[in-house]
Amino acid sequence: MRIQELVVYRDFGKEEGRILQDISYLAGHYRDPGGRKEEMASLLYDCIHRLLELAGSHGFYGNLWHCYLSDLLVNNENSYSKACEIRGRVQGTINRAVLHDIVIFKEFFDYDFTDMARVLSVEGMELALNYVGGEGDGKEYNSRIRDRICSLAVKFTKNHTPEEMKATLTGFYKEYGVGKFGLHKAFRVVHGKEGVEIVPIRNIAHVHLEDLVGYEIPKQKLARNTEAFVEGRKANNCLLFGDAGTGKSSSIKAIANAYYSQGLRMIEIYKHQFQDLNEVIAQIKNRNYKFIIYMDDLSFEDFEVEYKYLKAVIEGGLERRPDNVLIYATSNRRHLVREKFSDKEENGDELHRMDTVQEKLSLAARFGVTIYFSAPGQKEFQNIVKTLARRSHILMPEEELLQEAGKWELAHGGLSGRCAQQFVDYLQSVRNC
Repeated sequence: MRIQELVVYRDFGKEEGRILQDISYLAGHYRDPGGRKEEMASLLYDCIHRLLELAGSHGFYGNLWHCYLSDLLVNNENSYSKACEIRGRVQGTINRAVLHDIVIFKEFFDYDFTDMARVLSVEGMELALNYVGGEGDGKEYNSRIRDRICSLAVKFTKNHTPEEMKATLTGFYKEYGVGKFGLHKAFRVVHGKEGVEIVPIRNIAHVHLEDLVGYEIPKQKLARNTEAFVEGRKANNCLLFGDAGTGKSSSIKAIANAYYSQGLRMIEIYKHQFQDLNEVIAQIKNRNYKFIIYMDDLSFEDFEVEYKYLKAVIEGGLERRPDNVLIYATSNRRHLVREKFSDKEENGDELHRMDTVQEKLSLAARFGVTIYFSAPGQKEFQNIVKTLARRSHILMPEEELLQEAGKWELAHGGLSGRCAQQFVDYLQSVRNC
């Protein structure tokens, strides 16, 4: 196996590329093991073990060796794969370099382990080459991502030439992208060994805009702004504000699901991470995806100064915000920063009173689109309850349903979409007991 001859697809990471390194070593030395036959057999058993572990952690099934190789290819962020994401085929000399590597990868895919297992007296290789998986998601991938990679592995085996295999891989990059940004919808920010890291959120709620009852005008306003963004037209930072439990956060999650296939990705960031914003933007500004930096329940007390830093990042610093980045935030406060009557009192001890007022309003002013979510009235709340109950197949006389919903909202926070959903969830749990 000519792993040392790879040109573009070389850097797989120490752990990720370890199985490939070990199999490549075994392929080149097992026929003449000398006095190291037992050591080589142990290494092959270890490779089988790690492939089976991938089946558990990633959910892979079928030929685990092929799934592993496919996973390496779809996660390798290089000059070719990043150029192909979203756009598809590219021109230039890079295609010759990639084809050179795909010739080698096709040798990996076509490798027959029969002789190696026989010479080293290793049993169990067939377990990794014909693995029947269980149901459910793996720790690393959900079933949607897992199935894409396993299906790609099968497609590769049907490609008769390296050119066909390269075309298949390029098509995958165009349809799904490359690496973590290609495979996943949403991300969070953490501090890892190498500093600020953007890591995938494995399980995002599968909520859609049509699942949110009512609020048609706010949803349309949010969708129009997001559509303009993913289509490359001018769009604004967006602030969703209003009463608690009215669907602000759910609308953001729905947007992530609705526009994922058009290249939209979402990165959730918290108030204490605002100092990392510049680094986050630096990591995503040259990618061919559209990124929404999402800040949930954003608000500041008057003694907190983080909002001043956020103002400069959103708009006001020397570096222009990249065209592929927007900021969406939700808040119960229209102006985000806590306001007091004393801010407007004439007899206060503030020398320039209006300067303080403008300072507190300036952050909210940087959101070009503001969308208000108000608490529903009694009739609207009842309509939400009836719609959710119907979707959940709850068979209950309407009069009784609304009477029980009225009792529930009095004891659980008042009229809101969240309260209605919690009531319907309660009815489902009672009926399933």
